Amino acid sequence: MPDALWRLTATAQAAAVRSGEVSAVELLDSHLERIGAVNPQVNAVTQVLAERARAQARRLDRARAAGEEPGPLAGVPFTVKETTAVEGVATTFGVPRFRDLVARADAPPVARLRAAGAVPIGHSNMPTMILAGMHTRSELYGDTANPWDRGRTPGGSSGGDGAAVATGLAALGLGNDSGGSIRVPAAFCGVAGLKPSTGRFPADHRAFGPQDPGPASQWLVTDGPLARSIADLRLAYEVLAGPDPRDPRALPLPRYGEPLPGPVKVAVVADPGGHGVHPTVRAAIERAAAALRDAGYDVREVADVPRIDETLDVYDRIVMTEFAPMWPSVRTLLGPGGDRFIELTMARTPPATAAELMQLMGSWLGIRRSWAEFLDEYPLLLGPVFTEPPVEPGVESRDAAGRELVRTAMRLCEATSFAGLPAVAVPTGLADGLPTGVQLVGRAFREDLCLEAAQAVEDRLGVLAPIDPRPRGEQ
Repeated sequence: MPDALWRLTATAQAAAVRSGEVSAVELLDSHLERIGAVNPQVNAVTQVLAERARAQARRLDRARAAGEEPGPLAGVPFTVKETTAVEGVATTFGVPRFRDLVARADAPPVARLRAAGAVPIGHSNMPTMILAGMHTRSELYGDTANPWDRGRTPGGSSGGDGAAVATGLAALGLGNDSGGSIRVPAAFCGVAGLKPSTGRFPADHRAFGPQDPGPASQWLVTDGPLARSIADLRLAYEVLAGPDPRDPRALPLPRYGEPLPGPVKVAVVADPGGHGVHPTVRAAIERAAAALRDAGYDVREVADVPRIDETLDVYDRIVMTEFAPMWPSVRTLLGPGGDRFIELTMARTPPATAAELMQLMGSWLGIRRSWAEFLDEYPLLLGPVFTEPPVEPGVESRDAAGRELVRTAMRLCEATSFAGLPAVAVPTGLADGLPTGVQLVGRAFREDLCLEAAQAVEDRLGVLAPIDPRPRGEQ
């Protein structure tokens, strides 16, 4: 067993603890040492939960010694985005005013991971309130750096988890995604990420009290894991999936569907909507397509995905209409300049009237139907996570052109979130010293197909992390 236990995959870490080769406390201490050495360079972990984590690790070790089953994720440390409750710890959303907003109980996905033996090691950074932009910078904790190049953003809004997993601060990260917030940081930081189907994982997105959010927040936001390998994503998926009485959206469906008659068809769209794609991104898609062909998939380039431009317009109109009434009070929490991204969005997308909103909700169902028909012919779609290389921090809040660049680049993420579909982001290598990656989108509740295809890509193109953070400009 190597001295640097943090370098192991989550699957290997859990196996070592389950077998008794290492203790949960030893595994935790290895990660705490790594956080102490590296987190000052990347600022990914905001609240280190050392004593709480050590107490859980000791309980795990005692239970295992007594012959109890330690769980499939025994001892594996994971980070938790600042949006998501960890019992006894403040859920700050990156806002100074919420630094004392202590959670009374674990959020459902945290509870699931903990019950499987995983150990929450810290909260992770995010854009303030998830609203200050794509770049991970919070008013309370500052900027998170991309470990590959400090001059590029780690993405967001789950950028703290992406950077933490990439640099070995934790084996898993628990983020959430309503339009790319898991997949973009996974691609920018060189790790893998799973955005599950709407209704696959239970969650509780009531932010500040008992009131449930509106329909956009209920149906667009999905929690999901980030990891350094597809096998680790699969392990987390198996733990997180399933119903929970706290979340009536989560459905009692099998984790794995019936095998499809092979070879499985994969549609390839490098430039959704024809708005342009950077050569390095196109090359990454070509590498992934070649890997899938080598694995026996029937890979076919197709003209486009369903209704992409209409989808983005309907997405923005519904979200902004739901959000507009609370904006005057929320914007005061974001700090200087933190309101810039939403202001740019609202200037472009005014709220809908009641009659318009009803029509938009009908369009939402029609878009989901179009995607279901598309995926009935092609069970998988291979496409970009972001149609540009990792961008500079904060470009989306700089001006209207920067905002449009970022929104356009992540268009496939927004469209597939809107359709409620599962997707796995998987690395494909490096270009100009920066990670490249693609996403594999599947039929609703067929995460298994996405994971299997992503595994085929990883088997042929390899993994990129963990890494040591690089100074600005170094390649």
